[in-house]
Amino acid sequence: MEQTQRHRLAEYNLKPRRKILLVGPPGSGKSMTAIALAGELKLPLFTVAYTGLITKYMGDTANQLKLVFDAMAITRGVYFFDEFDAIGSQRATANDVGEIRRVLNSCLQFLENDDSQSLIVAATNHPKLLDKALFRRFDDLIEYELPNPEMVRKLLTTRLCSFNIKWQDWQHILKVADGLSQAELVKAADDAAKAAVISDQKSISEENLISAILERKNIVFK
Repeated sequence: MEQTQRHRLAEYNLKPRRKILLVGPPGSGKSMTAIALAGELKLPLFTVAYTGLITKYMGDTANQLKLVFDAMAITRGVYFFDEFDAIGSQRATANDVGEIRRVLNSCLQFLENDDSQSLIVAATNHPKLLDKALFRRFDDLIEYELPNPEMVRKLLTTRLCSFNIKWQDWQHILKVADGLSQAELVKAADDAAKAAVISDQKSISEENLISAILERKNIVFK
């Protein structure tokens, strides 16, 4: 990883990638990536809370955003901007207002001028809402997708490794699981596992797992 070799890169006047944009559906692993990066680099993880950042008063949001970027220069860490479209939405949208333009322009300027040692990780479920100028400010764009059948099988098998599974054919399970994210599949596997533990069972039936998956689908697609 370039970050672990940043001192060697500096000898050649090179800088490691440190501004990353994560794009993909909810539950596909974007937040987990920020957590993993912080853990791998042994850096603190700071999640930017938009509830305190975005205000209704003119200029306040940009000022709050500036404080975040000032903190990056003081404390090296991984700064995670989830739901980044909240501050990076396009300037030409139908409901565009002056304050949104000012916030976006400030964000573009802060990203452009930031020269700290911190990592900036931004994530969005809606890349089409982002202003195109933002993409040029990031070193890397990583796209996430919903799991394919092989990934679904590996994820469920790994999550249920402490239990005996009572089926050989995965086709029905894979068909039912189609459309669920990695996070929702983990929750479904955990629900099936908890039901087995409460029933004092050391195995999980296909019916119980499918029931747990369908329950998650009812919640997600309600």
